[in-house]
Amino acid sequence: MLNLSGKNALVTGIANNRSIAWGIAQQLHQAGANLGITYLPDEKGKFEKKVAELVEPLKPSLFLPCNVENEEQIQSTFETVRQQWGKLDILIHCLAFANRDDLTGDFSQTSRSGFNKALEVSTYSLVQLSGAAKPLMTEGGSIITLSYLGAVRAIPNYNIMGVAKAGLEASVRYLAAELGPQNIRVNGISAGPIRTLASSAVGGILDMIHHVEKVAPLRRTVTQLEVGNTAAFLCSDLSSGITGQILYVDAGYEIMGM
Repeated sequence: MLNLSGKNALVTGIANNRSIAWGIAQQLHQAGANLGITYLPDEKGKFEKKVAELVEPLKPSLFLPCNVENEEQIQSTFETVRQQWGKLDILIHCLAFANRDDLTGDFSQTSRSGFNKALEVSTYSLVQLSGAAKPLMTEGGSIITLSYLGAVRAIPNYNIMGVAKAGLEASVRYLAAELGPQNIRVNGISAGPIRTLASSAVGGILDMIHHVEKVAPLRRTVTQLEVGNTAAFLCSDLSSGITGQILYVDAGYEIMGM
């Protein structure tokens, strides 16, 4: 059984109980990790309340606002981690965003602002958070991010997010090369299509899920908890020799020719 007792894990990107980040947080908690949860703050505080109620059974020792477009909030988040925990062992990056209009139509018509927004939130945030985590991972660590097949294949209605995920996967490799000497491992999980708040912006997501269920070797798609199990493995000493990799958790769909 995986044992993450004594490990401090900061999890980003939980929006609701369908979030892949939620599945990951559950499995890290089950493995004994001490959790910190970040949430996207909003003016009315509704999002904070919703996420707080969801994660309460996991008893996170930190619950912090963190908008990755706000440099001060990022600095504040990791300063709190330093003060309260002293060290960080695990960083879970589950952040992605693209304007809905930039996920439909011709890719060549992607707006400049939409292109920049998607890469800032979905790709650069991994680089930024990893840089902030680096000095806190004094005993080594594991950084995990989420990708999708659209990073390497042209997926209908994925458009700019495919470019963002391709950049994300390249960032995994460059970060792994940089952080490896500190025994910090960086990996990505390319999950099969799962109905989440983020994926709901992708047109035809249900058709994609049904297609995977028909074609994938396992004749089904995957669950948040299955992705969470893989993340827990990648955060544990059982995966101590794995870094710079993108692991497919997609019921085998990626290997199929058609």
